[in-house]
Amino acid sequence: MKPFNQWTVLPHSRLTRLEDNLICVTGVMQMPSMGDVERRMTLVRLADGRLVVWSAIALDETEMQELERFGAPSYLIVPGDLHRMDAKAWKARYPGIVVVAPAAARAKIEEVVPVDATSCDFGDPAVRFFTVPGTGEREAALMIEGESGVTLVLNDLIFDLHNRPGVRGMLFKWIGMTGDAPHIPPVIRMRKVVDKDALRAQLASWASLANLKRVIISHGDIIEKDPSHTLGAVAAQLAA
Repeated sequence: MKPFNQWTVLPHSRLTRLEDNLICVTGVMQMPSMGDVERRMTLVRLADGRLVVWSAIALDETEMQELERFGAPSYLIVPGDLHRMDAKAWKARYPGIVVVAPAAARAKIEEVVPVDATSCDFGDPAVRFFTVPGTGEREAALMIEGESGVTLVLNDLIFDLHNRPGVRGMLFKWIGMTGDAPHIPPVIRMRKVVDKDALRAQLASWASLANLKRVIISHGDIIEKDPSHTLGAVAAQLAA
């Protein structure tokens, strides 16, 4: 789908509070070849009340008002070049928002919206932005530390879209876009992974975090049941 020029609301869930400073919302977009595909926006409130908006989705006005009560949108993270669909509309709605993207995705994203930075210090040590090793600076991630543990926010590196019925469903499973467990789809591995050893080491490092509570991904269920095991299993896929 082409990026939207105006505020365009597609079907989406209500805002869901995961932590006092962490909210997610799941949307659905219609892809020409795949049908309905889930996507997720994550909102992190910094200590001073500013919001980090990860992979923006245009919401209806009721949900946007609730979002603005939660915090002031201040940073717009476009975590990869495939997640720029609503970036222009968000920048138009919040002209002062700082747009941040990984360096190698910058040129593609700037076809839609100017990028202000490829690295960022939010002024809150509990929330960190970084590019993922092994992706050639194509994919970004967030790490959020809280009293209940660490939340890791990833973009397209891990998919967990459920299998679908019919011939189309069989095709999607065959090409690796859906599956029975979280995984790196082959097309993502081809486009995003330039050093599988570096990425495997990073995934293993995250898996070793003693206080890892969840992994939020853009496409599929939030990984909350034994996220360390899941990251380890995904890391092992890169050794194959």
